[in-house]
Amino acid sequence: MRRMTDQSLLSVGLRCRCPRCGDGALFNGFITLKPRCEACGLDYSFADPADGPAFFIMMTMAFPVTAFGIWLELAYEPPLWIHAVVTLPLLLLACVPVIRPLKGFFIASQYINKAEEGRFAVLNAPGPGAGTRN
Repeated sequence: MRRMTDQSLLSVGLRCRCPRCGDGALFNGFITLKPRCEACGLDYSFADPADGPAFFIMMTMAFPVTAFGIWLELAYEPPLWIHAVVTLPLLLLACVPVIRPLKGFFIASQYINKAEEGRFAVLNAPGPGAGTRN
């Protein structure tokens, strides 16, 4: 088992490996997170990338694929079914393969940076009579 200091965040994240040991897999199936690492036992309950990977991929890939669709329409004026056969699969090919490694990178980043949910700090309430003038 390797230590995380021997590996980069990018390496373990993009390979979808455990951020602590680098050996265990992060996912069951395509993007379903495993409960823990089978190599070192790290509990993955800390990980919550939410919709971050999907958002960044969609926002990044929307521009070139939309530009291609507009170019295709202006240059050739194809029927609508051509867009369904060409542009839609292009969008899926640009987005889907990248989701898993980016989600792995987000999870590894959360582990390395010890990210956790934000919490409100509870301040000690003043005692009785505090702040009153006599």
